[in-house]
Amino acid sequence: MTTTPDRTETETVDDAAMAGKLAEARDRILTEVRKVIVGQDEVVEQVLLTLFVGGNSLIVGVPGLAKTLLIQTIAQAMDLDFSRIQFTPDLMPSDITGTDLVQEDPDTGRRELVFTPGPIFGNVVLADEINRTPPKTQSALLEAMQEHRVTVQGRTYTLEEPFFVFATQNPIELEGTYPLPEAQLDRFMFNIIIGYSDEADEIDIVQRTTGRSPEPLKPVVTGPELVGFQDLVRRVPVPEAVVRYAVSLVRHSRPGANGAAPDFVNKWVNYGASVRAAQYLVLGAKARAVTHGRVHVNFDDIKALAVPVLRHRILKNFHAESERVEADTLVAQLVEAVPVPRSGM
Repeated sequence: MTTTPDRTETETVDDAAMAGKLAEARDRILTEVRKVIVGQDEVVEQVLLTLFVGGNSLIVGVPGLAKTLLIQTIAQAMDLDFSRIQFTPDLMPSDITGTDLVQEDPDTGRRELVFTPGPIFGNVVLADEINRTPPKTQSALLEAMQEHRVTVQGRTYTLEEPFFVFATQNPIELEGTYPLPEAQLDRFMFNIIIGYSDEADEIDIVQRTTGRSPEPLKPVVTGPELVGFQDLVRRVPVPEAVVRYAVSLVRHSRPGANGAAPDFVNKWVNYGASVRAAQYLVLGAKARAVTHGRVHVNFDDIKALAVPVLRHRILKNFHAESERVEADTLVAQLVEAVPVPRSGM
């Protein structure tokens, strides 16, 4: 008598094999990226986690730290269509989404409106210096980021998968900029801070960039493979205690919070993080676990991602600004203050 394998057991075996492929793919991607990018390990990891989750991220850093080069390099290593949009004060929404143009049919002579896609129709879209354009144009990205589609003249066009938006900001120039609304910031999975490299890495960077051209990159992951990895990440099981911990971190970031918020939150925070923060904490933790060769998520995965997930979702008040309290400091104190659940692991 033959028996049919249990479907759940089969899926578990298949997912374990797929998890191994994802971890191997991450290593191959890093090998290619390291041909161009020196150091910035934490930044690179957060960008890759964004891709494996299927989210969008904001990258903040002063000019000259290879923000654009990093995203372009990763897109090449993953054989994805890269599109860069330079945001300027005169940029219009149609410059991003595309527009209908009148074209004449050479056979019939009849004129008709034909949609010409804009640069948003790529796999990896870099919104460079996003805060240099007015809110009306910034909002052209919102539907694409959330729904992976754009609407032009009443018609909706679906974007090709996989699709990601990486936006950059310069933190030191305020003149001629338009701060991103909180609702738009909340749509970014991570706020990735890229800082200066250490001295040894800077020496390596200068030597590489002033010498011979680097060897060409080899695509090591395809778009369909990446979509499969994203599906796998969502299937990774998470203990209820870990989910409760992620939710607890987010809820404790809100002043008041039915008396549960720590004193420093009530003192320094106007508004805490939304439930979307907890969703991204769990999704990011799933991706981090798999890329580290594990098929289970633990509390350390949540803690490791708390700062990039929460730093742009906590709105500080006047007292925090006057005392120069950094968002990262608030999140670090929050992680220390919120206890890890004892049961469920």
